[in-house]
Amino acid sequence: MSQESEVDHTGEAALPGILPEALRAELVAFRRDLHMHPELGNQEFRTTAAIKGRLEKAGLQPRVLDSGTGLVCDIGEIGKQDGEPPVLALRADIDGLPIPDTKSECPYRSTVPDRAHACGHDVHTTVVLGAGLVLAELHKQGRLPRPVRLLFQPAEEVLPGGALDAIKFGALDGVGRILAVHCDPKVDAGKIGLRHGPITSACDRLEIALDGPGGHTARPHLTTDLVTAAARVVTDVPAIVARRADARSGLSVTWGRIESGHAPNVIPQRAELSGTVRCLNLDTWRQAPDLVVAAIDEIANLHRAKSEINYVRGVPPVVNDPDATELLRDAMTARRGADSVESTEQSLGGEDFSWYLEHVTGAMARLGVRHPGDRIGRDLHQGDFDVDESAITVGVELFTAAALLHAVG
Repeated sequence: MSQESEVDHTGEAALPGILPEALRAELVAFRRDLHMHPELGNQEFRTTAAIKGRLEKAGLQPRVLDSGTGLVCDIGEIGKQDGEPPVLALRADIDGLPIPDTKSECPYRSTVPDRAHACGHDVHTTVVLGAGLVLAELHKQGRLPRPVRLLFQPAEEVLPGGALDAIKFGALDGVGRILAVHCDPKVDAGKIGLRHGPITSACDRLEIALDGPGGHTARPHLTTDLVTAAARVVTDVPAIVARRADARSGLSVTWGRIESGHAPNVIPQRAELSGTVRCLNLDTWRQAPDLVVAAIDEIANLHRAKSEINYVRGVPPVVNDPDATELLRDAMTARRGADSVESTEQSLGGEDFSWYLEHVTGAMARLGVRHPGDRIGRDLHQGDFDVDESAITVGVELFTAAALLHAVG
C-alpha cells in the first residue's frame, strides 16, 4: 500500500494526502464482506479473523481478546513516556444485531438468517482498520510521531457491553485518550456531528417480583392486595424517583411489562414487573439504583408486599471530553473544512463506549452516512439500514488526522 504524506519543516508528520483509490476500494469491499456475514456479540470469530489477517498482512501484531473475539493492535511501541501527550486509542465495535436484513436487490445484503449489521458496526470496524493501515504505513516511514492503539471490541449490543471485557484484557493499558465514531443516518455523508458533554444516555433494566400470601378478593384486608401493590409501584415509583432527582438529569422509570393473577376473584401470590431506567446525566445515573430501589421498597412495604428487585446495570452516558471533542473538530476541519462539522443532540440510546470514559478521556463523533439530498426518514436498528459508503473514507481521514494532531499536541 502506498500512502501520500509529507513532513513539515519541524520534522513532524503532516496530515496524509488523499487515500489511494486501491485502498478505498479495498475498504469498501471489506465492509461489504462484513455486512454479508454479521455475527452477534461474543460470536464474532469470522470478523475477528478477517481483521486480524489484514493487520498481520500490514506487518502488525494484533492480540485477540481472552474471549476469543475482538482484538487490540498497537502501531508503534506503547509505553510510559513522561512529557509526551497521552497515547491515543481508536475504537470500533464489531458485532451485529439479531434482526433480518430486509434490503432488496442489494448484492451485499446479509447472508445469515435473522442477522444484520443494522447499526453500522461494519462501517466503524472498517474505518478503524483503514486508519490503522494508513498509520502503519506512516510508522514504517518514520512519520508517526506517537504510537496509536487500535481496539476492535466485541459485544457492544450485549448488556453491559463488551467494553468491560476489553478493559479487563488491558485494552486501556498505557492509553490516555480514546476516540470513536457512530454512524448517524440523520447526518449527510462527508460530515460529522459533535457535542461537548453527554452525547448518549444511560439505560438500565429493571425486573421486580412482588410476593404475598394471596387470598379471596372478598377479604383483601386479611392478606396482601398484590395487584393493588403492583399498580401502586407502576404509578408511584416513577413519580417518586422524578421528585428525588434533579429534573434536568432526565431520570425516568418506564414500564414495559406487568403480569399477575389468573382469576377475577383470587388475589394472586405473585406479581412481576419489568421496565427501563433511563438517565441523561452521569452523576445521577450513578445514584439511580439507590433511588429506584428505595422507592420500590417504600411502596411494597406500605402494602405489605415482599419485593425482589433485580436492577441490571446497562451502560452510563457517553460524556465527551471537551478537549477530545475539539481534537475531532480540528481533524475534520483540517481535512474537510469547517462546514463538515455540525452540532448534534444527545441521543436517548446507550453506547458502551462510555465504560472507557470511566478510565480515560475521549470523545465520540456522529459519522454522517446519509446520501446527501436524501430526506427519507431512516434510523438505526432497522432491517433496511445501509450507508453512503463514502463515509468510510471520511472516517479514515478523520481518525488519521486526529491521531497525527494528537501526537504533536
